[in-house]
Amino acid sequence: MDVENLPKQQTVTRIFREHYAWLHTRLAFRTGCRHSAEDLAAETFLRVWMLPDPGAIREPRALLTTIAQRLMYETWRRRDLEKACLQALALVPEEFQHSPQEQLMLIESLVAIDRLLDGLSSQSRTVFVLSQLEGLTYVQIQGRLGLSLGRIHQLMAQALRCCYRGLQA
Repeated sequence: MDVENLPKQQTVTRIFREHYAWLHTRLAFRTGCRHSAEDLAAETFLRVWMLPDPGAIREPRALLTTIAQRLMYETWRRRDLEKACLQALALVPEEFQHSPQEQLMLIESLVAIDRLLDGLSSQSRTVFVLSQLEGLTYVQIQGRLGLSLGRIHQLMAQALRCCYRGLQA
């Protein structure tokens, strides 16, 4: 055990002992599944562990609730993304169907892109997807979304910066 991490471990262990059952119960109610609640609770406490100074937490339940809600929304959004992708793939004519492996790679790629763009506004994500995945020009995006070219450039720059930071991590 690393001696310098001992206070951090003790703090996170205390928070875990005092609040895990409460968080799990809350998440099980929200998700309707105790297994999903366990996964979300575990990921929540992992995020707490990754904080620079867990000892600075003054309202653990508020923080745990915020982290868990964000994780839950991310999970739901990614599930919706996967569902939409599968629905779109089902519409592809049989002669152009992808193999199950290719479909899985496509879904994993979309989820990875979604993670890279996490935290951006829906407008920035939409501009990025229209440009990079659908191949539209900025003028075509302008026509579809009704935004100025300057705003499209700005949103695209935000999305590209977000991708760059995500790839550097």
